[in-house]
Amino acid sequence: MTFTRYAIYFAPPAQAEWSRFATRWLGWDMEPGSACEQPDIPGLDLTSITRVPRKYGLHATIKPPMRLAPGTGLDALKQACGAFAARQAPVTMQGLHLARLGRFLALRVTGDETALNALASACVRDLDPFRAPAGEAELAKRRAAGLTPTQEDNLIRWGYPYVMQDFRFHITLSGKLPKPELPAVEAALERHLLPLLPHPFEIRDLSLVGEDSEGHFHMIHRYALTGSAAV
Repeated sequence: MTFTRYAIYFAPPAQAEWSRFATRWLGWDMEPGSACEQPDIPGLDLTSITRVPRKYGLHATIKPPMRLAPGTGLDALKQACGAFAARQAPVTMQGLHLARLGRFLALRVTGDETALNALASACVRDLDPFRAPAGEAELAKRRAAGLTPTQEDNLIRWGYPYVMQDFRFHITLSGKLPKPELPAVEAALERHLLPLLPHPFEIRDLSLVGEDSEGHFHMIHRYALTGSAAV
């Protein structure tokens, strides 16, 4: 399969009960690269609730989607991802919790995020030679959201505003919802997903993923973090 963009994700363990539920909640499974049947939860239109994040699959973005720079290629990117993962140690935090990010719902980390943030920053920095520069249309789209000076600097230097000191680890579970709908969706997630969440929460690998021509992301390879010390 030919991909238009690549990204580095944290993809939750495919066999964990919580990630199996959350994958079905979204309706797209990156591992086989196929749609999956969403749970039937009375009162919720999951097709609508998850329409925007569905194509990305269950994930937290570590290095945002990028087009490959001229002179690079997928094989070289795979090798670089393997070498990067071999230098990084797994990261352990207290757990995950459900959070509102504006009018989106997502899972956020509970506990100290210092090592996690350092891992994400190192990934953005070390793999950046593979990123083609953002075009003017993409830059304009990012700026339309309104950026702080630091986010503008990140956009110019790294191609995305919300990296480095502006990075916030999150696993998106909904699109932007009308405020009156948020409590019901929160309640469903609290009932079905929160009891399954891991304590502690570990990041033991990172995944290279690719975007197909229809905008869906597919798992290419998981890379175990096998370094002996935190970033």
